[in-house]
Amino acid sequence: MTPLRRTLSLRAVTALVAGAIVAQCTPAQAESVVKLPAPLVDPAVNAKRATAVLAGGCFWGVEGVFSNVKGVISVESGYHGGNAATAKYERTHDGKSGHAEAVRIVYDPSQVSYGSLLRILFSVIADPTLKNRQGPDTGPQYRAAIVPLDASQRQVATAYLSQIGGGKYFAKPIVVPIEAYKRFYPAEANHQDFMRLNPKNGYILRWDAPKLAALKRLYPDMVRAKPAP
Repeated sequence: MTPLRRTLSLRAVTALVAGAIVAQCTPAQAESVVKLPAPLVDPAVNAKRATAVLAGGCFWGVEGVFSNVKGVISVESGYHGGNAATAKYERTHDGKSGHAEAVRIVYDPSQVSYGSLLRILFSVIADPTLKNRQGPDTGPQYRAAIVPLDASQRQVATAYLSQIGGGKYFAKPIVVPIEAYKRFYPAEANHQDFMRLNPKNGYILRWDAPKLAALKRLYPDMVRAKPAP
């Protein structure tokens, strides 16, 4: 089966079914959209570049939103949590690979902090109260997760989950895990920049375009003029 055929069968069909179920909802209601507070714990990083690995469901939308954040240098879709043998699109969909669809973000800490990336992740991209699913996609491969790359990131992540959990911004408890970093495996070429290259794709229109619209509405000062590569 070609990558395009896999894309249509696993994403677009799911979007059509889910779209029929929630046909009376506006697109922005498809996901949780909450304007969260800035992190209370978010120490400055004295570096021109830093890297973050985050998961928030289908990597098309996660990459698409973060590539529009001011201070982000690049975003790459990929897999995290399993091994090299299963770091392939067709090997992750039984939910047994250990991988989550994830993104690797290279960013300028002087323009956007790690805590701000988490704020955006849980404000407009992923619902932190959902376990092993986001939007129409179910299974551990679609889990939201924070993957700190050092002690400082882990400190910020732990504090921010506690902050937004205690602030009662969500009706249900936060269940998103903080996972130990293993190795990030880049996804196949046809998954990179998917949202930017396929703006009329049915899945993008139904599930991911509203996330980018929410970013621009809630945090206009954090939006780039043009998407990062």
